[in-house]
Amino acid sequence: MLRGLTGAGLGRIESDERLIELAGANGFQAVDIDAYSLIERHGLEKARELLASNGVVIGSFGLPVEWRTTEEAFLEGLEKLARSAAAAAALGCTSCCTYILPSTDLKAARFMALATRRLRTCAQILGAYGIRLGLEFVGPHHLRTRWANPFIWTLEETLEWIDTIGESNVGLLFDAYHWYTNELAISDIEALRPDQIVHVHINDAPDVPVGEALDNGRIYPGEGVIDLEGFLRALAKIGYKGAVSQEILTAEAPNETPEELVKRSKSGFDKVFGAAGL
Repeated sequence: MLRGLTGAGLGRIESDERLIELAGANGFQAVDIDAYSLIERHGLEKARELLASNGVVIGSFGLPVEWRTTEEAFLEGLEKLARSAAAAAALGCTSCCTYILPSTDLKAARFMALATRRLRTCAQILGAYGIRLGLEFVGPHHLRTRWANPFIWTLEETLEWIDTIGESNVGLLFDAYHWYTNELAISDIEALRPDQIVHVHINDAPDVPVGEALDNGRIYPGEGVIDLEGFLRALAKIGYKGAVSQEILTAEAPNETPEELVKRSKSGFDKVFGAAGL
């Protein structure tokens, strides 16, 4: 598995270039960034050189399509998707991800119909470039009632939806925080096939009742109560070999500098990966 970083939880990083440099200098092997923007600024060859010289790859990029709202917004995003996918493929990235909010103001059945068609279309476009689409179920309890109607927030429901979408390049973005807030077990990970997981996020939770764990209340790996040792061991056991990227969502911006936060992240990764024997 590759140790990876997103920008979330690293403070005010001035650019993707700085994220790449900090990641490489601290032993991380992947970053989650938009390849299109990187190529636009540097050109393809220099973008490749920047990544290679820092010893990192692009782990994943966010789906640049607004599939949750209007048809107009969705169609507009499809133009961005094709160019983003082409750029990602040119830099060797094979993963694109999006999240599923656990409630919606639309009637759930209508939203399911719209979202299934839209995500299937996105998957087909991504598939043409050899890229997989990861869907992230979101577990924190407070978001299940944030909007009018409940939707999807469990692993089982997400897997069923992936089957319904029916494209072979669709799988899971598997986040440790959502695994924890769903009160899932090691056995739930071990029941998965590695090809069902597109990408992984890692983070930790404070010592509060699970039902009170807030989506923007995450902490750094190894500083909380999630069994990250078991989480990582289970992923290794089933043969997952992709990126495990830190994603820390907080209510307030951290006070430390990005340099300090990346070192804090490295310490956390060393702790939990070491405990897992990885």
